[in-house]
Amino acid sequence: MKEIDVIGLGVSTVDIVSLVDHFSAGEDVQQAIDMTVQGGGPVATAMVTLARLGAKAAMLDSIGDDWRGTLIREEFQREGVVDYLQVSKGCTSSTACIQVTRENGARSIVYAPGTAPELSAADLPRPVIASARILHVNGRHWEACQEALKMARAAGVKVSFDGGAHRYRPEMEALVPLTDICIVARDFAEKYTRAEDISRSAEMLLQSGPELVVITDGIKGSWVHSKAGQSFHQPAYQLPGLVDTTGCGDSYHGAFLFGLLRGLGLQQTASFASAVAALNSQHLGGRSGLPTYQRVEAFLREYG
Repeated sequence: MKEIDVIGLGVSTVDIVSLVDHFSAGEDVQQAIDMTVQGGGPVATAMVTLARLGAKAAMLDSIGDDWRGTLIREEFQREGVVDYLQVSKGCTSSTACIQVTRENGARSIVYAPGTAPELSAADLPRPVIASARILHVNGRHWEACQEALKMARAAGVKVSFDGGAHRYRPEMEALVPLTDICIVARDFAEKYTRAEDISRSAEMLLQSGPELVVITDGIKGSWVHSKAGQSFHQPAYQLPGLVDTTGCGDSYHGAFLFGLLRGLGLQQTASFASAVAALNSQHLGGRSGLPTYQRVEAFLREYG
């Protein structure tokens, strides 16, 4: 029996999120409408999503021993995410300052990576990775990421890859063939395949190795293609009162993996993941609105 449902390898951040009337075009002082400080990071938020839904999630990362690192660890502990975090003395952890406009939820992000060193292959806990059902990565901690994929495949652990918008790098083309579940933003898919047609991009990604490909495109929804022959479009649930899209893609990833772990069909899984992302968009910050499993069920009974 596997001890962990999903283990994530990526970067955990502290997000300082401000809801504002407008982005500053020059020197400016404005009062924030609202502000929150919470943990963030694509893989890390996917793990918190899984834990909130009821899965056993764990996180591999390197952080500093500063106040940010303390906040990151304490939030994982509160959410029930098992942390395998390497803490480096005298180093700082990653921070993102995010402005979100009240009118439409558009974001402006300033990111400081911190000084904690990247994980190396030698830092990886092989037995922990082997104890998981799924390894979830996005290419961060590059050396460790490549080695973790080899460990996972040798242990029969499924590999999930998150290709985020504006995060494509040519070297990531070496990762996709080693993954089983490939969920990428449309921007990433187009840059990877050099094809603008979504169906064509999905088929090209499938041909490169994964058994399942999902391409996401915000409020336009997501496109699901599998080697088993299924292909369909999942519309996004667009609720009134959208506040912030921070973390929506990350929560979609976590919820999609949750649906697969529960044995849901692909269409039900895609609907479930879209519901989680929609519910999350109703709150400021990437994790404030993450729902429980019961909340998603109630939502789908009403809107699904």
